[in-house]
Amino acid sequence: MRRLPFVQSEIGQVSSNLNTLKKNASESIPKKTIQWKKRPQQENTCQTNSPKEDTRGSMWSVFRGDALDAYSHWPTPSVIISDGAYGVGGFPGDPRTTNDLADWYEPHVESWSRHAQAASTLWFWNTELGWATVHPVLIRHGWEYVQTIVWDKGVAHIAGNVNSDTIRQFPVVTEVCVFYRRRLEFNTPSGAMSAKQWLRYEWQRTGLPLNRANAACGVANAATRKYLTQDWLWYLPPPEMMQRLVAYANEHGRPDGRPYYSLDGTVPATLSDWAQLRGTWSHSHGITNVWSVPPLNGGERYKGNGVRSAPRVHRPGRNAAVHLNQKPLEFMRRIISAATVPGDMVWEPFGGLCSALVAAVELGRDGYAAELVEHFADLAVERLKAVSEQHPLTSNA
Repeated sequence: MRRLPFVQSEIGQVSSNLNTLKKNASESIPKKTIQWKKRPQQENTCQTNSPKEDTRGSMWSVFRGDALDAYSHWPTPSVIISDGAYGVGGFPGDPRTTNDLADWYEPHVESWSRHAQAASTLWFWNTELGWATVHPVLIRHGWEYVQTIVWDKGVAHIAGNVNSDTIRQFPVVTEVCVFYRRRLEFNTPSGAMSAKQWLRYEWQRTGLPLNRANAACGVANAATRKYLTQDWLWYLPPPEMMQRLVAYANEHGRPDGRPYYSLDGTVPATLSDWAQLRGTWSHSHGITNVWSVPPLNGGERYKGNGVRSAPRVHRPGRNAAVHLNQKPLEFMRRIISAATVPGDMVWEPFGGLCSALVAAVELGRDGYAAELVEHFADLAVERLKAVSEQHPLTSNA
């Protein structure tokens, strides 16, 4: 292509003139420094508590601060009900994504593991993704997965709130509560073994045929099919059946291998010893792992009266929820009724409005909770005082 030098010359001249004009303009206009002002903090936001403050009732205690500062002062838990960070900015301190959720929970999970007993159970509320993110932390610290409970809130949870032009997935109407127990392990000369492995290992040490375990338990084949098997049919023997296995093994097994089924290496495990290794379970027929209950509303749902309860809530109305994560008392009653007996200890490390402790007091259990946000802790204490007055017999038991 042929060049056009006169055009390049004209463009160069125009460019030079523009640069001169810019320089003169910048010199003639005085420079102004812009100072950015911080947005003033809203007055109607939830404030965190000063640490190490307690409010106590006859059966309950609410620690106004971080649960990490309280665990070592609490009695050993029978049940831990965790309803903490979801990674959605649902309360002050909740990360906005799940990226750091494992690190957020790690010190708590470590403390739960250190203070729990062999029969303690954990009920971990979260989103599906939040739970999946934290699950490896729980496994690493000795918690064993049992099952996932799904809260199905139904279509009412999203009706009218879905933009069908932009959504690229099915609407989410669920949360999960995942049930864990402590991983039961036994030390042997061959190394640590799970309860399933240990039961068979100890029986084989006796030198007795496996089918003699059925005679020990007075059953046709349940002992070999369920207690000594290594497949998915295995389950932990009830204390009464375990007592029979232990007695039979130590009476008929090789004398040089005694004691069999010993927890300390010196004496066989007793009925009481074995009972303390098993978590409580009181079964209710008709209740499955899908809990279909509409979103919490009505009188049980606490209103915020314009208080900004979470980072993702900007202009709450007077009827907005005071806490985005409040759980139905019905769910807490189910968990506590199934996994504890009266007098047992319930931990609620991330109290919020302390629904778990409210249910615990109703059912005659003791409970300890922690809550960092002052407004939430105040409301929780009000609820607990009210339920203590409504259930004076259990509260003074």
